[in-house]
Amino acid sequence: MLTNFFVNRMIPDPKNIENPSVRKAYGTLSSVVCMVCNILLFSIKYLAGSLSGSIAILSDAFNNLSDCANCLITFFGYRMAAKPADKGHPFGHGRMEYLTSLLIAVLIAIMGVELLRDSFDKLRHPAPVTFRWLVLGILLLSILIKLWMALFNQKLGKQCRSSAILATAKDSYSDVLATTSTLIVLVVSRFTDFPLDGWMGILVSLFILKTAYDIIKDTVDDLLGKPADAALVKQICQLIRSHPEILGIHDLVIHNYGMGKRIGSCHVEVSSHSDFVAIHDLVDNIEHQIQDQLQINMTIHMDPMELDNEQINACRSMLLHILHQLDPHLHMHDFRMVAGETHTNLIFDLVVPFDCVYKNDQLKEMIESALAAQPIQYYTIITFDREYTAIDSETDSGENF
Repeated sequence: MLTNFFVNRMIPDPKNIENPSVRKAYGTLSSVVCMVCNILLFSIKYLAGSLSGSIAILSDAFNNLSDCANCLITFFGYRMAAKPADKGHPFGHGRMEYLTSLLIAVLIAIMGVELLRDSFDKLRHPAPVTFRWLVLGILLLSILIKLWMALFNQKLGKQCRSSAILATAKDSYSDVLATTSTLIVLVVSRFTDFPLDGWMGILVSLFILKTAYDIIKDTVDDLLGKPADAALVKQICQLIRSHPEILGIHDLVIHNYGMGKRIGSCHVEVSSHSDFVAIHDLVDNIEHQIQDQLQINMTIHMDPMELDNEQINACRSMLLHILHQLDPHLHMHDFRMVAGETHTNLIFDLVVPFDCVYKNDQLKEMIESALAAQPIQYYTIITFDREYTAIDSETDSGENF
């Protein structure tokens, strides 16, 4: 409820999350709210620590003050991500969001390593934990505020699909876990002298390190380039195949340069007897549709297909049958046939999934072995493609049945 209040008051057009200025507003909201909460926690803990003389509370107070660094990273990261494209960065600065997430994850990992080191020190040099009601109250207040911050950023991050804000939420959850473990140790200290704080610290630090690893892995995957989202691929294919002149789609590639900046390309198959001026106009319209509806700058290449040649159709069907016997996930495109007096060349691109058990030379050898049983002598000229984007068979080309 409170999150929606802040979003509606501070973010203009909050549903337009592809807009860099809207994303900057989300990042600013997250940063300001978290900074205010951390400064509040620092002030309360510093005052309580000074009055009680508790080093533990004072240390936790400065830990909250250091959390403000994450807020500043998010704040400046989103401001840089919102910068328009320039001569040095023609695709914009949207990937700064990923670098922001990566930096936050590194800070979380540093916190986990330091907690792990302190926990081992406590096991080697155990010290008694003194129960104080003031400390208990401060820890409870800290847990409640940090839990709210985690939920606030989680909802905000999901709403704008921001890896950086979701990383901030995970950072707050880590703080909640660390403070909860401290509270448990404090309560248990009333009943036993067992050095539970060291073991609890090790357990919590391992969880924090796992959280940092997950954020780093997801962020690095985004930076290196992940396959396009399956739902997005389906939308693109449905939009393209909604035009009856388009017979098939292949070689679909989507490059993500940050939210709101995606560039794509694909090949579409059309009849070789089509009016290519009309088809070119149709492809231009499809490119504009994809840009308007999906915010993807798409470039579409046309591949002519000869569909009324019985000999070509028979060879295509024969070759598809061989491929599907080898691996049902193999498919081909750009099939051509050059017939001669002594032999016939079959020319095509073979799309090989990354999890295929066969290597390229093995596939070529098995295909040619199967063709050797035919009465006509066939030679193959194969271009091997890797499957950048998995296209569903229902929206794929006629060569991929």
